[in-house]
Amino acid sequence: MVHCRILGHRYRFSTEGETMTWRCQRGCGAAGSKRYPTAADADRYAAAFDREDSADLGRRAPLVGLLPLRVVRAVRALRGRRAND
Repeated sequence: MVHCRILGHRYRFSTEGETMTWRCQRGCGAAGSKRYPTAADADRYAAAFDREDSADLGRRAPLVGLLPLRVVRAVRALRGRRAND
């Protein structure tokens, strides 16, 4: 699928007992699984991996597209450190 080749896969994670499974949301067929010692471990990892990073936009921004946002955050952090000194 072209979207996955250009933008990367968009995995969604779920659990079935001790097994965490993932599939590409775009339907390209990319999938996998991993078995953990307990179902609680599998649930914990699936919950951690199955989230959108839109809340962190700018903190871990790509260098090219969102560089201005990354620079603004860095400048604000620097100013905050200087004010606290």
